[in-house]
Amino acid sequence: MPVNRFLEYLAYEKRASPLTVKAYGEDLAQFAAFLVDQVGLGQVEEATDKAVRAWMMHLLEHGTGARSVNRKLSALRAYYRFARTVGAVLADPTELIDPPKTPQRLPEFVPERSMRHLLDEMPWPDGFEGLRDRLIMELLYGTGMRLAELLGLTPAAMDLRRGTLRVLGKRNKERILPLAAPLIHLLREYLVVRDALPLPSTADSPLLVRPDGNPLPRRTVQSLVKHYLSAVTTQDKKSPHVLRHTFATHMLEHGADLNAVKELLGHANLAATQVYTHNTIERLKQAHRQAHPRGGATSSAGTKT
Repeated sequence: MPVNRFLEYLAYEKRASPLTVKAYGEDLAQFAAFLVDQVGLGQVEEATDKAVRAWMMHLLEHGTGARSVNRKLSALRAYYRFARTVGAVLADPTELIDPPKTPQRLPEFVPERSMRHLLDEMPWPDGFEGLRDRLIMELLYGTGMRLAELLGLTPAAMDLRRGTLRVLGKRNKERILPLAAPLIHLLREYLVVRDALPLPSTADSPLLVRPDGNPLPRRTVQSLVKHYLSAVTTQDKKSPHVLRHTFATHMLEHGADLNAVKELLGHANLAATQVYTHNTIERLKQAHRQAHPRGGATSSAGTKT
């Protein structure tokens, strides 16, 4: 069936992540069910632009947010591009459809003072797990890598003599990240303790492991990050991706070149990186409003004495 072929194409030719393949499959299954129940069509290949618009309206009316609808629409677009290529459809019903407008949402990040307090002043648990947990936070904040990239790290990916780290990003694109001296020292310390664990004999065993030597699960890392960030911030989002946002924001605030940040993050284009400039601009606007005599702050600064 074309949908199954499409998902195989995503996984094996486009090398999309398993999470992306799963999400696209669920979106297409949801659309197919809507076509059967609400439109009376038996196959996704029979859909028209009118049916796609009806599905989008159905989702919005039943509480699905505009961003989620956009993501689902992206899944349909990708599918119909593939379907046209293999001759399963003659026309793309999503071609003339505009996505619903979404309000601009700035990336959430942790203030620099809070990160300094967490990494330099907060006490960390003793033993292997405390050392590993600190390394997780230092790696995410110190390099801006994604959670999947962190979990994919192996000791072989590190060149501590040169102070670099090799990560495998989206679509298997490799990039080299620099390591600061404190992070290199922490990695050396962690590796000594890690090597004393009952690890598998394979050369590609993961860098981050549990005390029994088994790989650290994704959910465990997410829980650890949330736990430690909760000690220094009350913001709602406390995830590994927030540390990626924090890395990029702090880099730009300290004068880093936008293209350099783009390369460090592994973004395919500059537009994906430019979203972080909005945070710094907003902070400059706030400082201007608060401090400039004509910035709009309500104070007695303009009162004659």
